[in-house]
Amino acid sequence: MRNMRERPGPAPVDPPELSGWATMKRMAPYLWPKGQSWVKRRVVLSLCALVLAKIISVSTPFFYKAAVDALAGEAPSPSMMLGLGAVGLTLAYGLARLGAVAFGELRDAIFVRVGQRALRALALETFTHIHRLSMRYHISRKTGGLSRIIERGVKGVDFLLRFMLFSIGPLFLELTLVAVIFALVFGWEYMAVVVATIALYVAFTFKVTEWRVQIRREMNEQDTDANQKAIDSLLNFETVKYFGAEAREAARYDAAMQGYERAAVKTGQSLAFLNAGQSLLITAGLVAVMVMAAHGVQAGQLTVGDFVMVNAYMIQITLPLGFLGTVYREIRQALVDMGHMFGLLAQPAEVTDAPDARDLEVRGCEVVFQDVRFGYDPDRVILKGISMTVGAGERVALVGPSGSGKSTIGRLLFRFYDVTSGAIRIDGQDLRSVRQDSLHSRIGVVPQDTVLFNDTIYYNIAYGRPDATPSEVEAAARAAKIHDFITRLPDGYRTTVGERGLKLSGGEKQRVGIARTLLKNPPILLLDEATSALDTQTERDIQDSLREMGEGRTVVTIAHRLSTIADADRIVVLEDGVIVEEGRHEALLARGGRYAAMWARQSAEEDGEAA
Repeated sequence: MRNMRERPGPAPVDPPELSGWATMKRMAPYLWPKGQSWVKRRVVLSLCALVLAKIISVSTPFFYKAAVDALAGEAPSPSMMLGLGAVGLTLAYGLARLGAVAFGELRDAIFVRVGQRALRALALETFTHIHRLSMRYHISRKTGGLSRIIERGVKGVDFLLRFMLFSIGPLFLELTLVAVIFALVFGWEYMAVVVATIALYVAFTFKVTEWRVQIRREMNEQDTDANQKAIDSLLNFETVKYFGAEAREAARYDAAMQGYERAAVKTGQSLAFLNAGQSLLITAGLVAVMVMAAHGVQAGQLTVGDFVMVNAYMIQITLPLGFLGTVYREIRQALVDMGHMFGLLAQPAEVTDAPDARDLEVRGCEVVFQDVRFGYDPDRVILKGISMTVGAGERVALVGPSGSGKSTIGRLLFRFYDVTSGAIRIDGQDLRSVRQDSLHSRIGVVPQDTVLFNDTIYYNIAYGRPDATPSEVEAAARAAKIHDFITRLPDGYRTTVGERGLKLSGGEKQRVGIARTLLKNPPILLLDEATSALDTQTERDIQDSLREMGEGRTVVTIAHRLSTIADADRIVVLEDGVIVEEGRHEALLARGGRYAAMWARQSAEEDGEAA
């Protein structure tokens, strides 16, 4: 399945990254889902707790002012004293601070289930959608980069929920309340200074942060590139060793990390500039307001408590403002990461079920190819009008040179792709009119290159039918001639096969793949060079097992070694995307055509190897 002429073309172009506003709109349904009232109640309750926390927070300096005035000999208003002395007012100040913190924590406790539910739902939707995407997409994508997009996107959702709702929103609510209090208590001049300071601070922070986001995006791209190179190199560990390319791989990885280093240095330097500018602006505003308050105290217009309250409010808003740049940058980055992930979700599935699709009804499992035409690219047609019938219970072999279309027929039968024109039918049902899951459940595939999960041998065999009993798993392993090998291992069926099954030999992996398909027990078998990685004796044994397994089933075999399909009911010879010969082994040899030439060539090669 690896010849270059049959490889799919480039994947469809990824949709553009969603804008920040579009990302927020895409995220909203997870926070306010239809038909889930408990989620909406928690959102409302958490927002109520948030508002209460901020109201208590902005009232706290009033108690502080009253306590200072009492200690300074000033006479606070009766409404502020409430019969309390300086000690009582100090205690009230402490209780108010505690109340603000308590309501803030209550807000988090109420909302955490909503946030985690949204996170889980979005992660599941992304994971499920990726599995729906076509083989064309997955072959053309880089797995390391794809996993990075998902990882960053999910983390971005978590960050956005926590900081957008409970940092940025509350911060601006608090700033608004403080500005109103300054106008009502001290006069519009104080409010003007506070508003001007905040406006300059926010404008400076957002402007510089936007610049830093571009640098951060470059840093992330370099990080993704380095991560992809590392994963690619580790997945091809053996190839690296075969060609002594450790130094070359290290140099490639270091070059990628060098780009990351440059971007990271720019990020650090720009952060220092941002922090310095923020400190300058907020300090200037604080000093200006404090000077105004000091003049007010000297003129007898304000009390010492008023002076302290002004300072308390300025300090109170300074602390969260200090994190505004970081929070805004992370929110912007989270929106970028989520935009990439939602862009991935917007990637359309190339093969989809029709709205009225039904389950495949299996009767005799007759497979019909009717004038099938297909090309991975419009300019490169692979199949040029294939018409053939695989009768119910018939064993048909597909042979031909590389690039003739053999593996493409297998992919179309499993519906990894839809035909460009023509139709493929099973028992009279067009594959495009049946549900994909029902089609896949009725076809068993033993590929040329069996890829295993990094789990136990038992798990990999049982993957064919997860509800199978241990005895059924062992029976499948025996039929695939691998049971004896497994029992000789120290951990037996609990042996871990490693990443992509690399702890097993090629033949052992292929026998596990055969056992997995035997356990699935499907009515249609697709064998794509199923014994190519086996030695001659094991191949004969497994051919016997596959022959027994094929009894009463429809079997399509893609073969390169002609000796393995000499007993097929029918052999179809493909060349350049068309059928050039068709018949039984003996008849094709007697014809002396393309098949006979291939047989003679392979026989000569095998005789030469034997000699």
